[in-house]
Amino acid sequence: MNDLKKFLNEEQDPKAVEKLLVKVNGLLTSGEQVEYIAVQKKPAINLSPDCIALTNKRIIFCRPKNLGLSMDFQDYAWKDILDCHMKEGIMGATFSMKTVRGTMNMLDYLPKAQARKLYQFAQQKEEEMIIYRREHDLETKRAIAGGGITVNAGLPIQQNTEQKEDPLETLQKLKKLLESEIISQIEFDTKKTEILSKM
Repeated sequence: MNDLKKFLNEEQDPKAVEKLLVKVNGLLTSGEQVEYIAVQKKPAINLSPDCIALTNKRIIFCRPKNLGLSMDFQDYAWKDILDCHMKEGIMGATFSMKTVRGTMNMLDYLPKAQARKLYQFAQQKEEEMIIYRREHDLETKRAIAGGGITVNAGLPIQQNTEQKEDPLETLQKLKKLLESEIISQIEFDTKKTEILSKM
């Protein structure tokens, strides 16, 4: 029951949260935990409201089917979410999200306090994912460039089959990699010193 209470801070329907929590807990992966649940509140009677569950790894849209006897789950990993929005209206608020691939999903008739909490949590995750994507892109660029520049790595050079690269050309290539942020200033300075010492 204590687990349930932490999800009822913004007047969520206790029965809907309890039913959803049982089903969502069965979907969680290793190290994943539910952080927040928002429950739709339509003006008409709604025995099985739609819900959104936020975990530390993803957003899960939960839509009951067949009078609540079955559930349709649509989940999106935080790393794939590009943007989240919230729009308040007279009858509640709408929470929407868009993935990096352009997929969109939304849930309307959310109580405003719950929609604000969803939005607040999503914004925090978006900031974390911007940093994650930036680091991932940098690693990808480095991998494409061969993990950095290796000059004379100690491999034996076969006589007359390979030409020695011009040190100035190597420095120009290094400078381009630095400007593209594929290598750091420290890596550039180290390689530059190494090349100049061999001239």
